[in-house]
Amino acid sequence: MTGVALVAAAALTLSACATDAGADPNGSGIDASTATSLADFGSFEALEEAAKAEGQLNVIALPRDWANYGEILDLFAERYPEITINEASPDASSAEEIQAAENLRGQSTAPDVFDLGLAVALSSTDYFAEYRVQRWDDIPDALKHPDGLFWADYGGYMAVGYDPDAVPAPTSLQDLLGPDYRGKVAINGDPTQAGAAFAAVGMATVQNGGTLDDFSAGIDFFEELNAVGNFIKIDPTPATVASGETPVVFDWDYLNAGYAANLEGQRNWEVVVFDGIGYAGYYNQAINKDAPNPAAARLWQEFLYSAEVQNLWLKGGARPVLEQAMVDAGEIDEALYAALPEPPAETVVPSAEQSAAAGTLLGQRWAAAVQ
Repeated sequence: MTGVALVAAAALTLSACATDAGADPNGSGIDASTATSLADFGSFEALEEAAKAEGQLNVIALPRDWANYGEILDLFAERYPEITINEASPDASSAEEIQAAENLRGQSTAPDVFDLGLAVALSSTDYFAEYRVQRWDDIPDALKHPDGLFWADYGGYMAVGYDPDAVPAPTSLQDLLGPDYRGKVAINGDPTQAGAAFAAVGMATVQNGGTLDDFSAGIDFFEELNAVGNFIKIDPTPATVASGETPVVFDWDYLNAGYAANLEGQRNWEVVVFDGIGYAGYYNQAINKDAPNPAAARLWQEFLYSAEVQNLWLKGGARPVLEQAMVDAGEIDEALYAALPEPPAETVVPSAEQSAAAGTLLGQRWAAAVQ
């Protein structure tokens, strides 16, 4: 999700070839690799048995401190001890997830599932298997691919986190151009590859009078931030925040809140969503069409879209995609839900078309803007 090279992926290409994906390891007559819904397995129990027979689940780009993924992974491992979770490259970007699928195709170590920013998901549909989880109808239409190739999972608002002992409290983007922020402002990855960084440019766009139809205003802002010496090309992590290397960070509100919670007693950390137009966004789940463990991939998706696990994302400060359906059904954890910050009065979320156009523009302009 952030921008760290997939060094491990190159090494893993030397691994043994995978067994034939979906080749009915438990003799049930089910080809998991072609299953497009739970109905193809006949029952949830049959899906569980097929996944247990595979015995492995390969995930990628899931930092344990990101939206409470650590607790989610541990719960799956506890519930299904027969299935070993292989956690690859937790700090990889969305683009690097797809690169890993390409590099490791046909290998037992290829990713089974993806968690992707929208721009990368839109440009990578050739890698995805069609699947609709049981709660497909509870996912808003605007947040899922019409052909079942990917679907939103959790989201939040783009925010700025900062160390109040290192910089004054910023009240607007323009404050970050001042001398107090020299060499101190970072974003979470490269916006041509990472969803959080892409959203940082989107937020800068709408905060600077631009629209989601044209990210130029946001790119211009970061070009100016770089020109005055305030932008630093360090991908922030809890370690860089703790060390003081990245005292100001553009990131999702739930991740910045996580820094504050995890570093309590080590470093002060405040979070601000600027007044004006707020920028919201969701990440997206997808299944690798060449998944070496296709039943486990589908079981993982059904697990994620249970009310229990959606509430675990909520516990991590993120807004689960089933939020409204869970509120209506009385499934939402009321205490966790009440603890979420108030959303901005006006919020924008990019459409698929706007995200695709912004991705193209960033590919053309970003490198030169911050060189």
